[in-house]
Amino acid sequence: MFQSTEQAVGTVTVLAVMLLVSFPIHEFSHALAAYRLGDGTAKLLGRLTLNPLAHFDPVGGTLLAITMIFGGGFAFGWAKPTPVNSYNLRGGRQSDALVALAGPLSNLALAAVAAIPFRILHASGVETPLVLFILYLFIQINIALMIFNLIPLPPLDGSHVLLALLDPQTSWKVRGVLQRYGSILLLVLIFLPQITHGPSPLTILFDVVIRPISSFLLGL
Repeated sequence: MFQSTEQAVGTVTVLAVMLLVSFPIHEFSHALAAYRLGDGTAKLLGRLTLNPLAHFDPVGGTLLAITMIFGGGFAFGWAKPTPVNSYNLRGGRQSDALVALAGPLSNLALAAVAAIPFRILHASGVETPLVLFILYLFIQINIALMIFNLIPLPPLDGSHVLLALLDPQTSWKVRGVLQRYGSILLLVLIFLPQITHGPSPLTILFDVVIRPISSFLLGL
């Protein structure tokens, strides 16, 4: 299960960060953006809160814990999706995209905030390896969540952004294709490398995109 104490600490830290901080703030940001743009659905259902329990999905959270502990570096899970009625939003498709963007941008903001004490401690030379390690993991997790959620496939936030960027006619055609095949394609991207043991497109994407963002925030 765990090869070392450091691996166990790292896994538990990542799991706690995702379930207690990153997931709740991500979903709260969706709810807040929707509320500010005219849709109170999430507020009525008790989702306009930072309480982790309100955003915890029993299946997604349990699956995340199991795959992180026994998955050998593979992790898969989700929070409870924030309910949004796009017909209530002022601004139509553009507002729908803003609500979708609010989640990933909140993860970027969390990473940027955590990078401040990381830079200070790293530059000071004070021996705080555990604190630096936790901050580093926190930053990497949130950048990864931002990039993953911006993939333009349903049910991810990036699909809403993509549809808002297209002209109405093209958006209508693409929406139908995404609704039919988007979720299947996403599952293939996630699970096929686990079966074939081949290179993962998601890993390549993360390496290409996450590394420069991480280096910029961390100053490394």
